[in-house]
Amino acid sequence: MQNHHRKSSSFVSTGIPIVGGAIVALSLLWAFWPMISFSFTSPNPNNFKTGVDSATPGGLSGPGGSGRSGGQGFNFNLTHDPPESTFYDDPNLTYTIEKPITNWDQKRREWLWLHPSFIPGLETRVLLVTGSQSTPCQNPIGDHLLLRFFKNKVDYCRIHGYDIFYNNVLLHPEMFTYWAKIPAVRAAMLAHPEAEWIWWVDSDAAFTDMDFKLPLHRYKNYNFVVHGWPELIYKKKSWTSLNAGVFLIRNSQWALDFMDVWAGMGPQTPNYEKWGELLRKTCKDKFFPESDDQTGLVYLLLKEKEKWGNKIYVEDGYYFEGYWMEIVGRLENITEKYNGVEKRVSKLRRRHAEKVRGAYVTTWEEYLKGAGYGREGWRRPFMTHFTGCQPCSGTHNEEYSRQGCWDAMQKVLNFGDNQVLRNYGFVHPSLGDSGSVVPLPFDYPA
Repeated sequence: MQNHHRKSSSFVSTGIPIVGGAIVALSLLWAFWPMISFSFTSPNPNNFKTGVDSATPGGLSGPGGSGRSGGQGFNFNLTHDPPESTFYDDPNLTYTIEKPITNWDQKRREWLWLHPSFIPGLETRVLLVTGSQSTPCQNPIGDHLLLRFFKNKVDYCRIHGYDIFYNNVLLHPEMFTYWAKIPAVRAAMLAHPEAEWIWWVDSDAAFTDMDFKLPLHRYKNYNFVVHGWPELIYKKKSWTSLNAGVFLIRNSQWALDFMDVWAGMGPQTPNYEKWGELLRKTCKDKFFPESDDQTGLVYLLLKEKEKWGNKIYVEDGYYFEGYWMEIVGRLENITEKYNGVEKRVSKLRRRHAEKVRGAYVTTWEEYLKGAGYGREGWRRPFMTHFTGCQPCSGTHNEEYSRQGCWDAMQKVLNFGDNQVLRNYGFVHPSLGDSGSVVPLPFDYPA
C-alpha cells in the first residue's frame, strides 16, 4: 500500500409549546453531555459512546419551529437560531487564518446548547471539504475531469449522509497550491460547529468503494488521521512517508492550534524559505527546496511528537487514499470477484432503493472477511488518489503520460459510478467507456 509519489495538492413541526419543548431539549442535552464532553476535549475512551441512535427515535427538534430530517436519520431544526449571543456575535472572531481562535471547545459547546437538535449523532457527523482553482483549467479536459471527481464525492456523501463543501477560491491569497486547504478547513470548522469531523479530500481523489464507511471508532482517541507508514516516517524520515492530500481532523481547539503551527511553515510567513531549507535538511529524499504541507506534517511528527503525535493516527490498514498506479490494473478483477459472490448469493442481487443500501452493505461484510484491504486482496480500495497526474493543469509527473493518466481516471471514475448507477438500473458496459450505459437485466449478475 505504500505510495512513494507526491504532487501539489489540489484545491471543497412540533406540537409541544415552546417552553415545554425547551425543557425536553435541555433534559436531553444533559443526557448527551458526557458524549459532548468527549467531543470537545481530548478524547477519553471512558466517555466514548458508539452512537445515540436508540436515545431519541426520530431525533430531536429544538424549540421555535419544526425539524427537518438531517443526515444519519436525525431531525435537524434548520429554522431555529435563538437570539442569545454566540461566538458568531463576537466582532473579534475572524474566519481568516492570521488571527488565532481561543476557547473554541467551549464556544462550540455553548452553540450546541442553544441548538440541541444537532446533538444526537454529533460524534459521527462529518463534513467533507474539497475544492479546485477559481480559473478555468489549462488542460482542455480538466474542467470535465474536476466535475466528474466532484460528482463522485457528492455521490459518496449522499449515500452516507455527509455534508460537503466545495471551495474554488483562495481564502488566503498567499497560501496557494497545497497550502490552500488549511484556510478552507479552518473556515469550515467555524461555519459548521455541528460537525465533529472535517474531512479534507483533494480534488483528484475518487471514492472507489461507495459502501465503505469511515471507521471512526478507530479514531476515538485521536484528532487527526492521515494515510502513511510509521516506519518510513520515524526510521527513514521520508517526505513521502505519508500523503497530506486526504486527512480527517476533529473540530476542536487542538485542531485550530495544530493548523496554526502547520500553517506557520507556509508561503504567507516571512520564514517560508528558511522552512524550505529546514524541511529539506530533515527529509533527505526531498528533492525540491520549497516548504510544503506534506513534509511539514512529517516534520511535526518527527520533531514535536510529544506535543502532537499522540493525537495523530497514521492509517496504514486500508486505502484511506491509495496510489492510483497500484489500483487501476486490478479493477476488472475486483469486479469479477464481486460478481462471482453475487452469482452465488441471491439476496445480494435483490434490487432495492438507494436509501436502504446500508442493509446490503452489512450483508456483504460476511462475504468480504477474507478479501483483504491491500494490494494482495480483492476488496475494493476505499479511495484512489491520482498523485502526479494534475488533471486541471495537465502538468503531470514525467513518469506518467497524459493519456495514461486520462485512461486511468476514466476507469476509476466509472468503477465508482457503476456502484451508484446500479441502484438506478444501469452500468457502464466498460470501465473505459464513460459516455454510455446499459440497462441491467433482472437478477443481474446471475
